[in-house]
Amino acid sequence: MTQTADSDAILVFPSQGEGDCAHCAAPLYQSAFVTFKNNAIACVKCGGLENLEFLPSGNTALTRRATALSEVKYVVLKFSRARKRYERQGILARPEILDRASRECEAYEAAREAKRQASSARRDKQDAAHLAAFAARIRELYPSAPLGVEHEIATHACRKYSGRVGRAAFAKELAPESIHLAVRAHIRHHHTSYDRLMSGGADRSDARLLVTARIEETTRRWLKP
Repeated sequence: MTQTADSDAILVFPSQGEGDCAHCAAPLYQSAFVTFKNNAIACVKCGGLENLEFLPSGNTALTRRATALSEVKYVVLKFSRARKRYERQGILARPEILDRASRECEAYEAAREAKRQASSARRDKQDAAHLAAFAARIRELYPSAPLGVEHEIATHACRKYSGRVGRAAFAKELAPESIHLAVRAHIRHHHTSYDRLMSGGADRSDARLLVTARIEETTRRWLKP
């Protein structure tokens, strides 16, 4: 049987339906695959392939497991006229091997999904704790801010994947600077004309400068115990 140069895999090819089996003289159009036995072309039966099933390429994990479980490895190749080379189409393996490999893949995926969900739940719990702590820190530093605004600011600043200040490393430690930045950003957008100026075409730097006094005034009022 023909083998690859870098492995012990036996090469199998889709039958082109031309010629006869060199061992039993059966027409090759009756054979789905052909291989080589004693350096001569052999049909499925003569090549020992009749009890094998074809697993097409595409599912890398299943192919890897089935190959690892198989005592004899069969690789299906097909010649590409466009690329002028043989390309891998899949493998042949015993049905029970494919069934076992499939079950192992499903069990592995189930375990990985369970682990992923546990990790996601843990991160959600950590995020919720951080958001609550961030809001409490806002209330601590800005005791005269409107009731409930701390939760609004924290939710906005700490939103996942937003890149906002609440997600920064120093915000995780509830550093006052992160709190001040989040509060000022909220005041800028909700208690000044900043957004209206921006929508009217104002330059960002100019718009920020124009609302600075209003931000400072509101900040001082919120800071008072």
